Amino acid sequence: MQITKILLLAWLIMVNALEAFCQSDSVSVEVELLKNELIFNEAPFKQCHASSLVELGNGQIMAVWFGGTYERHPDVSIWGSVRNPEGWSEPILLADGVANDTLRYPCWNPVLFKSNCGVLFLFYKVGPSPGEWWGMFKKSTDDGQTWSAPNKLPEGILGPVKNKPVYTSGGRVISPSSIENGDFWNAHIELSDDDGYSWSKVLLDTTTGYKMIQPTLLILHDGTILALMRSDQNCIIESRSTDNGNTWSKPLKTGIMNPNSGIDGVTLNNGLQVLVCNPDTAGKEWVEGRNKLVVMVSADGECWNEAYHLEDNTSGEYSYPAIIQSHDGLVHITYTSNREFIRNVVLKIKP
Repeated sequence: MQITKILLLAWLIMVNALEAFCQSDSVSVEVELLKNELIFNEAPFKQCHASSLVELGNGQIMAVWFGGTYERHPDVSIWGSVRNPEGWSEPILLADGVANDTLRYPCWNPVLFKSNCGVLFLFYKVGPSPGEWWGMFKKSTDDGQTWSAPNKLPEGILGPVKNKPVYTSGGRVISPSSIENGDFWNAHIELSDDDGYSWSKVLLDTTTGYKMIQPTLLILHDGTILALMRSDQNCIIESRSTDNGNTWSKPLKTGIMNPNSGIDGVTLNNGLQVLVCNPDTAGKEWVEGRNKLVVMVSADGECWNEAYHLEDNTSGEYSYPAIIQSHDGLVHITYTSNREFIRNVVLKIKP
């Protein structure tokens, strides 16, 4: 117990020192709110969660999420909508977990990814629980107007578990994934050198004892890939790769507080790093810590500053953000609003 207290005190001292350093090395940005809207007001499901975003070839934005009676219910399916000049389309059913006439599993955590060759992938999970689910995907060659039959990913490959894959400068696809199996939670990375058609797997160091899942990937100015992960440590955990995703550094705690809740980030075209997360302080249970949601920015992936408050409430759940930048430079964010709606926010972020 005494050792634990000493370690906690040492970490708090480190966090305070890092905050002091970052205050002197912070990046200043202007944030302009352009849209703040619900994707739908009425839907054929009671609850929804875990959205993902992609820009289509025509400049429109597509969003997906899972929806059903409640999380884990067998009727939970993957739904989607496209934002056109008139607004968001009505939600449509994209995938379900029907196995046969008498067996159906819930769906989970859809992720959209458009390859450099123009193929749109819809990755998602199917199974009774996160510890037993498996990875599935569909493909579209016409920007989501039609989809292939569902396909199961190879054994041992789950696909992106919450957040989008990224391309490296060399054309490799780096996909953030993780395992949640009882008390064993650990992140891993899946790699593809053929635009998402075949995959290999790289494990992260588990000797820290941290429970860490759902990485989001950022590309730093020198090409380093930064993985930021949800954890059980009341803060975000990081790991880095300097060799195109082949190996990763030992996971370390960051100074970014987070109550074991989903995060997502994006590297902007100008090199600015943007992160969306629940920023609550240590010691809160995860359900209680999702009432605030912020946009953070960093020039280097080290020093982070709050730039915009998406939600600042005393209660409620505003969680599981997704973030992308469209070709016109705008930043698009979606997130769960009290498990009833998916909210869409569009920002202009300028240094």
